[in-house]
Amino acid sequence: MFENQPETAVEALLQSDEEFRELFRRHQELDKKVLDAELGTLPLDDVTLVKMKKEKLLAKDRLTRMLEQSRATA
Repeated sequence: MFENQPETAVEALLQSDEEFRELFRRHQELDKKVLDAELGTLPLDDVTLVKMKKEKLLAKDRLTRMLEQSRATA
């Protein structure tokens, strides 16, 4: 998910920031559900799938901002 970010920075936030950790887990959960729905193993209607994709994107955007803020203050 964080292709251009050092893994150590992500790991540090996962260890130290509860909000980041919970949001990271939620993003992973949504990622799996979206993938399962797209593969046809999780039956979802189109509206629900679109909502999940939007929530996943919002989570990723927030995680990226949190990571950038953390690196800027380090």
